[in-house]
Amino acid sequence: MGDLLDAIKARRAVRCYTEQMVEREKIDKVIEAGLYAANGKGLQSPYIIAITNKELRDRLSTLNREIGGWDPPFDPFYGAPVVLLVAVDEDYKNRVYDGALVIGNMMLEASSLGLGSCWIHRARETLKSRLGQEVLKLAGLTDKTYEGIGFCILGYPKDVPAAAPRREGRVRYVD
Repeated sequence: MGDLLDAIKARRAVRCYTEQMVEREKIDKVIEAGLYAANGKGLQSPYIIAITNKELRDRLSTLNREIGGWDPPFDPFYGAPVVLLVAVDEDYKNRVYDGALVIGNMMLEASSLGLGSCWIHRARETLKSRLGQEVLKLAGLTDKTYEGIGFCILGYPKDVPAAAPRREGRVRYVD
């Protein structure tokens, strides 16, 4: 088994992708990593909605751009062909923490598979929209009100940025 710290250090937020679709086996491995994230009381509350349909992905990108206030043709999914939406019952008090851990695990696994990934915000606003409700319905999640925690985009990177130096002074010991 490889050194986990090295894998963590190698992961980068990728914002430039090729058009090549990610193989289903790799998407499934990334999702599996998310499903094994730590979670409050072992409830396994987060849902992962894998969007690989280009038309739906493009509609979500357009909505995300509008929510973010950018002008066309900006793509807030940076050309990534796969969008993994993490959603949790909005009444669950640990929803943000559990969902964040899911996305973190998925980004690490993506990196280990040679994929690029990036956390994209505005999932919360998306799920409050008509399109967001359509996505939930397509995913069979109509029994509760769900909050979008984030999007994890996936694809083959055109470019992987170098790691920024770590800022000093962020660790404090209290002995």
